[in-house]
Amino acid sequence: MTVAIRDIKAICTAPEGINLVAVKVDTSEPGLYGLGCGTFAYRHLAVKLLVEEYLRPLLLGQNVENIEQLWHLMHHNGYWRNGPIENNAISGVDMALWDIKGKMANMPVYQLLGGKVREGVPIYRHADGRDAAEIGDNIEKYLARGIAHIRVQRGGYGGGAFAAAPATAPEGAPPGVYLDGKRYMRDTLKLMEDLRARFGFEVDFCHDVHERLHPRDSIHFAEELEKFGLFFIEDAIPLERHEYLRELRTKVSTPIAQGELFNHPCEWRHIIAEGLIDFIRVHQSQLGGITPTRKLQLFAEQFGVRTAWHGPGDMSPLAHAANIHLDVAAQNFGLQEWSGTEPPNFVIQEIRGSGEALLDVFPGLPEFRNGYVYPNGRPGLGVDLDEGEAAKYPCENTVARWTQTRLRDGTPHTP
Repeated sequence: MTVAIRDIKAICTAPEGINLVAVKVDTSEPGLYGLGCGTFAYRHLAVKLLVEEYLRPLLLGQNVENIEQLWHLMHHNGYWRNGPIENNAISGVDMALWDIKGKMANMPVYQLLGGKVREGVPIYRHADGRDAAEIGDNIEKYLARGIAHIRVQRGGYGGGAFAAAPATAPEGAPPGVYLDGKRYMRDTLKLMEDLRARFGFEVDFCHDVHERLHPRDSIHFAEELEKFGLFFIEDAIPLERHEYLRELRTKVSTPIAQGELFNHPCEWRHIIAEGLIDFIRVHQSQLGGITPTRKLQLFAEQFGVRTAWHGPGDMSPLAHAANIHLDVAAQNFGLQEWSGTEPPNFVIQEIRGSGEALLDVFPGLPEFRNGYVYPNGRPGLGVDLDEGEAAKYPCENTVARWTQTRLRDGTPHTP
C-alpha cells in the first residue's frame, strides 16, 4: 500500500533567538510524519511561503518513498533552479522524507546510507575573545571536554563588530561591521604566535577568514600562517574569485577548506576535481538536503577531498542530526563543526537562552561525549519537534546587522 504525503507545513521558531525553520511532512499513515530543516535565518518567511504555497500543492498525494524523484520534481518545478531560498525549502521536505523512510524501515538514516564507518564524530568548536589570554582560557575549557580541534578568532570575523562608522570613514557613512584587513591580519598572526607558545602544537587550530580579505591579501596572510601548522584555513578566497584558489594552492601547504556559501554544483565541481581544496564545507540545507549532500560527499571522496560540513547556530538540531548521520557513514569524513546547544558567541548578538529551550523544542539532539558526537540510534533522524514548545519562541522579522559589512571608507563588502 502506498504511503502518500497528506500535508506539509513550515514551523518557524527561535528558542535561542535565532530564526529556525522546521518542515513537517504528514503522511496517510496515522502517526507517521517526518521532520527536516529549511533554516534560512535571515529570510525565514520566504522559505515558509515557498514550502506552504508552492511545494505543498506540488507534493500532496505523492508517494513518500520516491525521494530522488520528488527532489528533482521540486528542483525543476520553478523553472529557475538553485538559490538559498528554494534550496532551503526543498531541504526541509527532503530531510523529512529521509526521516520518514528511516521510520518506515525502523532504522536510523545512517543505516540507509550504508551503515557506520565510525562510531562517533570528532568535532571542532569556536574559541573567540578580546585577546590571546581570554581566547586561551576558552580553549582550555574545550580541551577539558576532550575537544582537540578548535577554531580560533579574535573579536569575530575580521576583528569587527557592528558599530557606528569609525573615524576612518567619510562623513555621513552609515553604521556597520567595519573591516580593517591589515590590522586583522597583524592581530591574528600575533594571536597564533601566543597560542602556540601557550599550547604548543598538540592542539589543532583552524581559522576562518570568512572571505573578508582581498584574495591577494588572503594569499599573503595564508603564507604568514604556514608556520603555525593550522588544521585548515577556511574561506580564504571569496566565492566569486575562485581563480585565486590555484595560486593559493601553489603558495601554501596548509589544508584549504571552502564552501560555506555554495548552493550550485558548478561552484564545487571544478575545485574538487582539480584538487584545489582539501575540505568541502557546505551548509547542507543550502544545497537542498540530504539527497544532494550525499552525492557531493561521494563525489569528493573520488578526489581525496574530506568533508567538514557547516554546523553553526543558525541551523536547527534537525540539520545538525543530518550532518552527523552523513558523517558516521562517510569514508572521507574529515571534521565536523558543532555548535551544540549553545548559541554562537559572537556572530549574532541578539541571543536569548542557554540551550535548554532548544532541547525542549527539539528533543533528541545527537549526544556529545568527550570530544565526539554520537547519533542517538533512533529511527529516522532521531530528532523530534514539540510544536507547543516551538510556539513559545516566535521568530522575529528584523534586519540582519552582522551581514552589513563595510570597508574602512564605508564601501559595502561581503560578510
